[in-house]
Amino acid sequence: MDMLNVKINGIAVQVPKGSTILEAARIAGVEIPTLCFMKEKNEIGACRICVVEANEGRGFRIVTSCVYPVSEGMEVLTNSAKIQKARKTTLELMLSTHNKECLSCRRSTNCELQRLCNEYHTDENRFKGERPVYEIDYSAAHLVRDNNKCILCRRCVAACNEQFVSVIGANNRGIDTNIGQAFDLPLNNVPCISCGQCTVVCPTGALMEKDDTDKVWAALNDPTKKVIVQPAPAIRATLGEWFGMAPGTNVEGKLAAALRRLGFYKVFDTDFAADVTIVEEANELIERIQGGGVLPMITSCSPGWVKFCELFYPDLTPHLSTCKSPHQMEGAIIKTYWAEKNGIDPKDIVTVSVMPCTAKKFECGREDESASGYPDVDVVITTRELGRMIEKAGINFTALPDEAFDNPLSEDTGAAVIFGATGGVMEAALRTAYDWVTGESCDHVDYEAVRGTAGLKEASVVMNGLEVKVAVASGAAAAKNVMDQLAAGNPKGWTFIEIMGCPGGCVNGGGQPYQPQCVRDIVDLKAVRAKALYDQDAGMPVRKSHESEAVKVLYSEWYTEGFGKGKAHHALHTSYVARPKYTYDK
Repeated sequence: MDMLNVKINGIAVQVPKGSTILEAARIAGVEIPTLCFMKEKNEIGACRICVVEANEGRGFRIVTSCVYPVSEGMEVLTNSAKIQKARKTTLELMLSTHNKECLSCRRSTNCELQRLCNEYHTDENRFKGERPVYEIDYSAAHLVRDNNKCILCRRCVAACNEQFVSVIGANNRGIDTNIGQAFDLPLNNVPCISCGQCTVVCPTGALMEKDDTDKVWAALNDPTKKVIVQPAPAIRATLGEWFGMAPGTNVEGKLAAALRRLGFYKVFDTDFAADVTIVEEANELIERIQGGGVLPMITSCSPGWVKFCELFYPDLTPHLSTCKSPHQMEGAIIKTYWAEKNGIDPKDIVTVSVMPCTAKKFECGREDESASGYPDVDVVITTRELGRMIEKAGINFTALPDEAFDNPLSEDTGAAVIFGATGGVMEAALRTAYDWVTGESCDHVDYEAVRGTAGLKEASVVMNGLEVKVAVASGAAAAKNVMDQLAAGNPKGWTFIEIMGCPGGCVNGGGQPYQPQCVRDIVDLKAVRAKALYDQDAGMPVRKSHESEAVKVLYSEWYTEGFGKGKAHHALHTSYVARPKYTYDK
């Protein structure tokens, strides 16, 4: 590799040829502030916060470090008086059109713009003049857009483009430039898949998940209600980040303890229903293979992906497994099996899901998701919303002891834990399907070929002489690749496909804790968080969903007709619809 010699603030370093000044500075241990930059996704040099002074032999001049390449012998000053002044002025210009009601903003103290303004001691009133005022868009089920807080960094646009959906972009010009949809349609009238990837990368409070914590507090304070909570598998690998813990820290025990201290009547684990999902899904796959059903079968755990299919490939929805997602199954089981066993009317139960996914807020309102006659899940909150609830309640999360979830709807296997990572659902399903097809208990349960954060992974598994070709896709762009191949006749002969709407799966969901972009550029959060789940799986005594004693009891006591039949089909399976891409009614 060709290397170049450069100096960053007088420190000599060698960097690969083709590096930008921003990359060179990071190699030298210097972090240059950015607001618009996203590595390999949004390298547009628009915000001008990353400016530096660079000397290539003709004297120092100001350049944009995120897009400017280094050259041999270049000298760079990242923090000179001139640069500090330039950055401060740029920030003050941003503030001139920014809603500065920081005390009432949920991103306060966790806002990248606010942090930089504090560091550079900006005068928020230095530039006064016309400030556009925008109506806040509350139309979507999963998020709120407040363009009064937007700084036009276009990170959200890049994230939406990466997801192939591309429903947002820059409208108008000059001071009237704003981020929105085509024809200024509200967000609920365009083919947004509710993945929430835009909310994760937004540096300010311009894009936020729709906050449903008031609904949870109200239920917790209603003496007539039994409020039951269930966190998704991925939450244990990410919630700690909200409280300053290192990415990838497994906080399962503290999670259960915190939920109990918030006052929930029961603290169950969605992992239990993940195991139920696998036995239902594996049974459905085998029935399709043996009975000539629609193949390949595609998993249906990710509501963002399901909505993507309904919007862009409605003719291919028969390929979707009819299984509900795990948290919807858990809600259905709570309000039917558990409610009857405990003599509680389901109308008096409020089920709350803690999810890594903003699309779950949309999913819980879908039709055919009410096995008891009442919604399977009443309220969905994200990891971030739970973090705020714990803070509001004055709970010292990091000091909590490790506690267990309540039984019986919390017993899990290693197969359930890995649901939160891309490839996890596929691996869990293969563990069960292999045993059922072969009639033997296979000791090999680690399907390495479907692990990892690549957008598309493929593998082949032979079961009793039957070759099952599988594919795993994460992110809507990878989903499009898969669906285009299916539309072309499935040339690779896939039998079973897992698709997650978010790149990397649930550990990288749109409701996960914020991380500054400088961290996201350097740390592979998807991989680090997923490792926590795989590590837990590897140490568990039971690693196959069909071997769960709690699942066996559920089917012996309640779903006595068997997998996918009778009560199980009614409560645990759902249906899909074709969705219009645009509605021209504002």
